This record gives sequence, C-alpha cells and structure tokens, in this order.
Amino acid sequence: MADRYLVPRRLDDPELIGFWTIDEFAGILLPFAWGILSQHIFIGIGLAAGAWLALRKAKARGAGSALVHAAYWCLPGSFLGLKATPPSHCRLLAG
Repeated sequence: MADRYLVPRRLDDPELIGFWTIDEFAGILLPFAWGILSQHIFIGIGLAAGAWLALRKAKARGAGSALVHAAYWCLPGSFLGLKATPPSHCRLLAG
C-alpha cells in the first residue's frame, strides 16, 4: 500500500538555479556579464570562476551570515526594508 502523505526529506535546502544557489549564481553572472559588455569574455569567465570559488569557500566557513550582518549594519536602512528598529512592544509582531 502506498503512503498517503509525502514528507520532504530535506526541508532546508536552498533555492537552486541550475547547480548554484542564488548568491553563487549572482556572483557568477555579474563578472561574466561585465566580461561580455566590455568585450573581455575570457577575463569575465576567469573572474566569474574566481568569484564562485571565493563564495563557496566563504560559505563553507560560515561567512555568509557575517555578510548578512555586515549588510544590515553598514548599508542604509531603506536597502533592507526597515526604516528603523521596531519598538520593543512590536517585537513579537515582527516574528
């Protein structure tokens, strides 16, 4: 008898574009696009491969969360969507 319910095996897998996560794909796409637009395709491919390797190594050491924390504290408030820190009585509503 077949199971009636399908339970996913891996709930926390990141979204993938091809073989890469979204941040790795952006790290590959930007240098490659620069290489095409500046007519230096092989330099763009080399920079894209270097960016991909650097991002994979940084994510393996746990630097991904450090980058998110640095973006929160260093970038302007409107960049991430919060204009200011919510008041303390609204912390439960923010999740």
